[in-house]
Formats: sequence, structure tokens, C-alpha cells
Amino acid sequence: MQFVDEASITVEAGNGGSGCVSFRREKYVPRGGPDGGDGGHGGSVILVGDESLNTLIDFKFQRFHKAPNGQPGRGSQMNGRKGEDLVVQVPVGTTVIDVETLEVIGDITAVGQELKVAQGGRKGLGNVHFKSSTNRTPRQSVPAGEGERRELRLELKLMADVGLLGMPNAGKSTLIRSVSAARPKVADYPFTTLVPNLGVVKLGMHEHFVMADVPGLIEGASDGAGLGLRFLKHLTRTRLLLHVIDVAPFDESDPVESADMIIRELEQYSPTLAESPRWLVLNKCDLVDEETREALLERIIERLNWEGPIFRISAIAGQGTNELVQSVHRWLVEQRQLEQEDEDAAARTRAVRERMEAEAVARTEARLAFMAGRKRRDEVDDDDDFDDDDFDVEVEYKP
Repeated sequence: MQFVDEASITVEAGNGGSGCVSFRREKYVPRGGPDGGDGGHGGSVILVGDESLNTLIDFKFQRFHKAPNGQPGRGSQMNGRKGEDLVVQVPVGTTVIDVETLEVIGDITAVGQELKVAQGGRKGLGNVHFKSSTNRTPRQSVPAGEGERRELRLELKLMADVGLLGMPNAGKSTLIRSVSAARPKVADYPFTTLVPNLGVVKLGMHEHFVMADVPGLIEGASDGAGLGLRFLKHLTRTRLLLHVIDVAPFDESDPVESADMIIRELEQYSPTLAESPRWLVLNKCDLVDEETREALLERIIERLNWEGPIFRISAIAGQGTNELVQSVHRWLVEQRQLEQEDEDAAARTRAVRERMEAEAVARTEARLAFMAGRKRRDEVDDDDDFDDDDFDVEVEYKP
């Protein structure tokens, strides 16, 4: 199945049913009075998290979602039927953004979590509500409300505890294959990993965590080189980043320069993500001679001026991977306990999440503005009656 993590859809709630203006007409009841019933409320559109989904590809083919209208009221004080709510299943980890206002409507982070994205129209009231001693034949009713219509942007961010970060061919996919049941494609050429992969690392009964592998970065990713920074958003929900470095790259490039480049690209993408806890994982140590291995690794660590935890592993041989996952699991457990016991720690975590979401909204706003500008430039190119005053942005005219 194709992996799709962004989609634009239109949702429209149902209109309310109109109220009825009716009068009782029955034999032997000469003055029956008003008996117009109410209409039904329009159905709302509700998104629900579904653990069986891991892509937004369905929304590429079905972009319009409309809830049923409420039925109108009838005589004899019969009320119209309410429109059924439209329930749309989305993957867990979906962020919903209003395209027009760029408001983050909500974040679906749990299975079964519901998020109402379009409110159904209110019901109309029949004339039975307006009868009184001075108004015995009311001919007025309350009109029904229209359902809400919204243009939405869905962005999927995979739910993982740990994220792998590094250059192409650093061994991230091999690592996730080594410690979990995930089976991403592994090959001896760059950009083997084209989409994110998730793996569940199990250490025992009720002891596990989720690891995410994203396509590798290269220099200029922030400008769109390689696969760009498109998939880095899947690391924004993680608690810990593992920076995987190939200590013996086949192209004989400098591992330290590659690591510095990754950090620079990460800072350009999200300063908050760059400040997240990050551990250094020196991979492919088995490819270096034992005599020179330790000296090489010490030089790399010294040049990086790394102050956090450091692990020396060989993912393909399984050397050092058990120590790595055990340390990661202990750290995750300690963090969760700290947040449960210390309100300040929990507040700091929430603040970090909020900053990341603010940065995500800013990136979405910039991307939508760019797409709108490009669309307007394309319209200008096709318009023979071009006039600079018709546009609020500067456009380069191509004769």
C-alpha cells in the first residue's frame, strides 16, 4: 500500500430540517389550532482514530465528505428525523488543520478518540411553539440552520517513542530490523528507505516501545534536496532521537562532517526538535579493524564534542543492540514516571509539544502560501489580459 501522510479534504455537515407550519384539521374539532412539528438537526462530521489505518491514501481518492440533512417537520406535531453523524476513520496520529484560518482543530492521538470537525445545522421549529392566548393561528416558524463546511488539511505523524536520524545508508533500517519485527527494505545504495517505518521493540511482558525509521537526510534537505524534510515531522512526536552514524562509510566521507550536516538541517527544520534528547549511535563498528577501532571512535566523539549517551554497535551483527534498547527502555520508563510525579516536568513536556505544533502550523502556512502564489502565477501566464493591479503579490511576467 502506498504511504501518504498528507491530504486535503472538504467536509460538510448536514443542514437542519425546516419547521412545519400546519393546523389541525379533524372532524368535530373546529378549532384544532397549530400542530406543525420541528425539523431534525443536521448530521455532524466526526473523525475517529483507527489503529488499523497507517496512511491517508483513502483521502486522495475521496476528498468530499458530507453528512445527511435533517428531515423537515410535518403536521400533527411530527418531528423530522435527525441526520446521522458521518463518522470518518483516520489513522492515529492525524493532525487536523483548517485551511482557511490555519487553526489546528485537533490532534487524534488515541484509538477511538473522536474529533468533531463540522457542526450540523440546528433544527427548525414548527408553529406549535408560537401558539398563545393572543396568537391562536401562528404562521411563523424558526428556519433551520445550515451545516458547517470546511476545507481541511490532514497531516499524519506516526506515533513512536524513539526516532532514528541519520544519513542514507547509516544503517537505520538494519537497526530497526535487528531489534524489532519490522522488515523495511535494506540494500547497499542510498535512499533505500523511501517512506517511514515503525517497529515495536519488545523486551518482555508488557515491556516494549515503538521505534520509527525515516528516510535519510542529505545536505540541502531544507531546500528540497533528496527527499527533503518531508518525513521529519514523524519524529516530532518521539521522546528520544537516536542519531545513527556510519563510522566506515563506503564513499569514505567524513562521519563527523555528515553528523554536523544532519544537525544543521535538523535545526533549520525545527529548533525545538533539534533541542530534543538525542543519543549518539556509532554503527558498523565491526567494519573497522580492532587495532584502530577504538582510536577512530574516540576521534569521532571528540570532534563532535558529544556530551550525551554514546553507544557502539553493529546493527547487522547484533553487537551492542541489546544494551542500546535496554538503556532506551529504562530512560522512557523514567521519563514517564517523572512526568506523572512532577507537574513541572509534565508542563515542560506539554510546552515542547506546543512549540512543535506552532512550528508545524508555520510550515503549513508557508507551504499553503507558496502553493497559492504558484497557482496565481500559473493563472497569470495563461491570461492574455495581464494586469499587475489584479494581484496583491509581485509576479514575474513571462512573455
